[in-house]
Amino acid sequence: MKIKFVSSDFLLRRAIKGVIFYLLFFFVNRSYAEAGAQNDDLAQYKKLIAEQQKEFVRQRQIIVEQGKQLEQMKLRLDALANQTVQNQPPVKQAANGPQVVAARNTNAQSALPDRLPSRPVGQPPPETKKPRPPEIPRVSQTVGGVLTRKNNLVVEPSLFYSYYDNNRVFLDAYTFLPAIAIGLIDVRQIKQHTLMGFLGFRYGLTDRLELEFRAPYVYRTQEQRARPLLEQAAIDKAFNTDGSDIGDLQFAGRYQLNSGSDGLPIFIANLLATAPTGKSPFDIPLVQAVGIPGFSFPAEMPTGAGYFSVQPSITALYPTDPAVFYGNISYNYNAETSTNAGKFDPGDTIGLSFGLGFGINERSSFSLGYQHRHVFDSDLDGNTITGSTLDIGQLLVGYSYKYSKKSTHNLSLSIGTTNDAPDVSLEYRMPFTFDLN
Repeated sequence: MKIKFVSSDFLLRRAIKGVIFYLLFFFVNRSYAEAGAQNDDLAQYKKLIAEQQKEFVRQRQIIVEQGKQLEQMKLRLDALANQTVQNQPPVKQAANGPQVVAARNTNAQSALPDRLPSRPVGQPPPETKKPRPPEIPRVSQTVGGVLTRKNNLVVEPSLFYSYYDNNRVFLDAYTFLPAIAIGLIDVRQIKQHTLMGFLGFRYGLTDRLELEFRAPYVYRTQEQRARPLLEQAAIDKAFNTDGSDIGDLQFAGRYQLNSGSDGLPIFIANLLATAPTGKSPFDIPLVQAVGIPGFSFPAEMPTGAGYFSVQPSITALYPTDPAVFYGNISYNYNAETSTNAGKFDPGDTIGLSFGLGFGINERSSFSLGYQHRHVFDSDLDGNTITGSTLDIGQLLVGYSYKYSKKSTHNLSLSIGTTNDAPDVSLEYRMPFTFDLN
């Protein structure tokens, strides 16, 4: 048996080879492990990217559907807006303000879907105030001012003054030669002052309908100077008469017929009625003047007309900023009444007035106008009273100042233009408004 002895160098080389082999085996296995792990992560990333792509496609489809729905909603809103514009009056340009223009979509009607939404879309537009008649100074019972708002009460104290001066010639004679009269010629001068205090109430049942009641207290004085030219009278005879009492009660109603849209005037229907609550002229006795044969005068002055009357009328207002044109036509029916002399039928009256109101600023305004009334002949027991026709023409000037939200100062002046009209009339009104809501 042979025994081989291995040297230490040989053993060292074998150990080094073993270590190197082990290290190579370890690193190779580790590399394969890392490569496998990387392949797994890459597969997961690819899978995640594929899922996100699918989600993007789904979201894109949702966005497209929502865009279609938004387009349909826009078409419906345009259609509703066009219907609202067609049903509403055109918006006018306000003073010192921007002009509002309503745009219309001409293709909205053709693109309107078969069914409109069952519930309102968006918020409703703000409510607009109904147009009201423009405010101008009140020059009469049928012209001026604005209608009282719903559930508002207006208390209106007023003061009226009138002056009348007339010269009359009475002839009870016959003509002998042209321009030569034989008989009694009587010349009279009559001056009459009338002062009336009113307390009026106006109430708005609606924004278009108001009712009014006025109660007057009348003080009237009259001076007559007379001298018969063919009588032996040294000086003129003067007779003074006065009277005071409650006057005729007045009831009125006014209704706004239209809104004044589409460039049309605003029409207001008026109805004024008076009740004979004052002293009737037919119940006042006449006093025979001493020293002047055939001359008589009333013992006191009447404070009422002595008969019922009803006056319907129509007022038209046409605003053209800053002026307002107005016109009124009326018919006054005077009822028949019984007197000591018989059945007296006062003549009916037709009237016409026109003018304009001008706004100076937000608080002040004035008006200019003319009023004419024609009174037909009166009848007594069916017989026409000759010469009882009257023509009363007056020039009207009005001023108005809005002192506050609840009170206004209003002054009107009337100047007579015919012989039958009062020479001058003044009326001051100061209405106070109270909101009863």
